[in-house]
Amino acid sequence: MNVSRTCWRAAGGLLAILAGAASAAAPPAAATASTEDLTALLARTAPNADRQVLKLAATALRCSLQRPELGVSGQRLAVIDYSRPSTEQRLWVFDLARQRLLFEEWVAHGRNSGGNRTEHFSNRDGSFMSSIGAFTAKETYMGGNGYSLRLDGLEPGYNDLARDRAIVIHGAPYVNPTVARLQGRLGRSLGCPAVRLSVSRPLIDSLRGGALVFAYYPDPDWLKHSKLLDGGCGGAN
Repeated sequence: MNVSRTCWRAAGGLLAILAGAASAAAPPAAATASTEDLTALLARTAPNADRQVLKLAATALRCSLQRPELGVSGQRLAVIDYSRPSTEQRLWVFDLARQRLLFEEWVAHGRNSGGNRTEHFSNRDGSFMSSIGAFTAKETYMGGNGYSLRLDGLEPGYNDLARDRAIVIHGAPYVNPTVARLQGRLGRSLGCPAVRLSVSRPLIDSLRGGALVFAYYPDPDWLKHSKLLDGGCGGAN
């Protein structure tokens, strides 16, 4: 009996290793799926998210994967919907390789971006506002807000100064949905998309090293001029 169980565990371990090797060798799902198929996958795994926002995120992801210099891996994706109030869950993290939702969370915005609703955005240092657009999640570090994740903005004029501004993902005690319900909003950051302390480390670890972070707001200028949303990208759909 013990030998049989040991053999079963060994076989299971081998299968897991082989599956992992196959997964590592395969191209990112986002690189081979159409925008519509990728949108359908995101909508199925995150039914509470707005489908149109997910479609824009899928468009930006597929476009960024056609530009290797941006350093996007295509295995994970984070979507922030700043059109929703801070008292609602408006951050979703997807594992595209395994086709599942990892996190559905609250996220803070900059203190000069608005109260409960995010209404103002900036790419300027010292503005204490959030930035919109697509970012590449890069390296982690320990800073004044603890374990944090650096972001490189991919959209000139909208978020490309994110690293210089120290716009990072970090945990914060003021991201507390219970308190938010009492005071009518989450606490606010200096522009960073801050998350709950209890989820910050696993959430950051799920994104570091190349995930695309897509921060949405229905800003007409950005929607019109974003190079990642124009649908071109070499003619891909």
